[in-house]
Amino acid sequence: MAYSDILYDVDESVATITLNRPDRLNAWSRDMECDVRTAMDVAGGDKNVRVIVVTGAGRGFCAGADMSMLSASSEEDSDSRRESDRHHLYHEPMTRQLDLVSDHNMRYTYFTSVPKPIIAAINGPCAGLGFVMALFCDVRFASKNAVFTTAFARRGLIAEHGIDWILPRVVGLPNALDLLLSARKLVAEEARDMGLVGKVFPHDELMGAVRSYAKELATMVSPRSMRVMKEQVYRTQDTSLSESVNRGFDEMYDSLDSDDFREGVAHFLEKRVPSFNDQ
Repeated sequence: MAYSDILYDVDESVATITLNRPDRLNAWSRDMECDVRTAMDVAGGDKNVRVIVVTGAGRGFCAGADMSMLSASSEEDSDSRRESDRHHLYHEPMTRQLDLVSDHNMRYTYFTSVPKPIIAAINGPCAGLGFVMALFCDVRFASKNAVFTTAFARRGLIAEHGIDWILPRVVGLPNALDLLLSARKLVAEEARDMGLVGKVFPHDELMGAVRSYAKELATMVSPRSMRVMKEQVYRTQDTSLSESVNRGFDEMYDSLDSDDFREGVAHFLEKRVPSFNDQ
């Protein structure tokens, strides 16, 4: 499949989506939006893919929305633009997705409904819409060169595309308000200390470390377990504790009947690498 603003590659059950506008620090374009959605759909439905990595080409992850796109939007009629954009808030269901409420299939929130773990390898500046995209990835690792900013308040904008929902869940309410209200720049080490990213690596070691982690998930962990647990975690954000416990009870008994459970026990007892098949 041909893409205009991304690169897509699959190696050893790991799909890598690379935002590919390095001359613009991978600023988000409408073509990139369509490309990423399509690539996520392809990876989510491909039985040969177990883990997805998102990163940026060149020295940036994603600098946010392309300013030329924002400038064009500001010149359009506000009411017509509002209705047009509202029409595109929700996507058609993907080929394969988790059983979550429709909130998780919106224009920039749908990463949470992709049935495989998504790892953000944040290799440089990560701002605005790029920041939103990184937050909706399941795991985030960063280069020491990474710099983060919500950016919106310094453009006269507000907390867009669900960042006001996800950011407090990741870093806590006071930190989220700090980052949104000030739109200040955050270096990688502070982002790690805040819980925004899990680990920080020297720039030249980031992709090697991310690929090693992704390969471990792809080879040593049950794809069924990853899919079910991802669904459990995001579903629980919108349910009560008792609903979570009861759902987990049913899922546990389903897992005990699965081929992956039998293989999980067998490879442990036989001291060998697992061969999981159930996705």
